[in-house]
Amino acid sequence: MAKKVFVILLVLLFLGASAYYVFVNLGGKNPIEITWEQKNPPPLSGIYFIGIPQDEKLAEAFKEMEGQKNLRPGSSLHTIYEVEPAGKLDTMKVFIGLNQSLTGENYETRIFTESSYLLATIRGNKWVMPGPETVKEELKTYADSANLTLTGIFIDQIISESEVRVIAPIKE
Repeated sequence: MAKKVFVILLVLLFLGASAYYVFVNLGGKNPIEITWEQKNPPPLSGIYFIGIPQDEKLAEAFKEMEGQKNLRPGSSLHTIYEVEPAGKLDTMKVFIGLNQSLTGENYETRIFTESSYLLATIRGNKWVMPGPETVKEELKTYADSANLTLTGIFIDQIISESEVRVIAPIKE
């Protein structure tokens, strides 16, 4: 009986160590890098989506902006969740845009007048990246320690599947 318990514990220890090894190799222990940028946040052009997360129009909005991104080398997709849904049937409001100018009646432009912002860079596999609330808390902690006040706007910049940046404008 003691031998079975020992073998089971050994197997559990091996599985736990293996899971931790995979987690670390996917970037799960990568720190959130925060820098204070002394320039205006980039202006964005894009579209708003207001509705529930399961609405197919949300997927269509992202596809449209991905298509525009592919037509403009060097651009990156940005999102601003102005109203985040608490559940599947709650209304959300999200701005989906690019850091390049788009023309047309469907597109709106967001211009930020703040002269500086905090930039959080997160690198790692999408399965082990910290969640949005963790990143916001890190940004708020950094701002507090530097006696800065954030505007409350958090702009997600999707660089790649393994890198996301969050821009947090600083109040003047």
